[in-house]
Amino acid sequence: MNTIWIVLPILTLLMFDLGLSLRLEDFGKVFRHPWPIAVALTGQLVLLPLIALGLAYLFRLPPVFFIGLVLIACCPGGSSSNVFSKLGGGDVALSVTLTALSSIITLFTIPVVMSWTTRLVGESVGIVLPVGNLIKQNLVLMLLPVLLGIVLHYAWPKAADKTDKVLSKLAFPLLLVLITIFYLQHHRTILDNIGLLGLCVTVLILVAITCSSLLSRLVKNSLQQRRTVVIEVGMQNAAQAIAIASSPFIFANEEMAIPAILYSLMMNIVLLTYVFVIRQKAGR
Repeated sequence: MNTIWIVLPILTLLMFDLGLSLRLEDFGKVFRHPWPIAVALTGQLVLLPLIALGLAYLFRLPPVFFIGLVLIACCPGGSSSNVFSKLGGGDVALSVTLTALSSIITLFTIPVVMSWTTRLVGESVGIVLPVGNLIKQNLVLMLLPVLLGIVLHYAWPKAADKTDKVLSKLAFPLLLVLITIFYLQHHRTILDNIGLLGLCVTVLILVAITCSSLLSRLVKNSLQQRRTVVIEVGMQNAAQAIAIASSPFIFANEEMAIPAILYSLMMNIVLLTYVFVIRQKAGR
């Protein structure tokens, strides 16, 4: 079974659900609360890819995993970050805005960063990136579903709310299904590389959220905002990375998606631990 035919509808549903939860006035927060947004976007769109690039060199990853690691680091925030922000006492409205903004901005940044990365380490081993196909796929699977969700929200708000309640509950289980299927198909490759890659992605997550938290403190964000920044920077849209890596129109390489799979597992472990510690402290 080719996992691309599973990941494409999952990614589309996740982005459609993001559109359902968006309000146009959410984007006004960019001007009312510029520092939390600037810190989170800097952490997610600048620090995370740079740290991934450095770690890929440090761990001497083979080209396919090197590109895959940078790819997951370049992706926007995951839709589950909104749920994690709520559980962790963060600013949920800020989280929704950040997920939307990063999803839009990365439509332009992913082709640039991945084109450069592929030329750097991929072309020598036959890995090429059809940039035009990448842009087209992202527009169809990312931007279009978000816009449709926004239109549905304003045209039929009650139906949009009911649909959002269902899809938001399905997001995490669907991702688990995708990871399980992917693992069953590639378990040997994953097990052979889990030590190196597992450590690499864990260090990537921990360093990125630590730097973002320190930067957030530096600009004196509120406690709620700092928690949201940490969660938003750490949680990436793994479904998008898997879709780009395994798409027959782009890289057509399922091994390249393995860093995204491991990142997805480790980000949930790290951030669930983070939320658990917060709730334990709140309970005391």
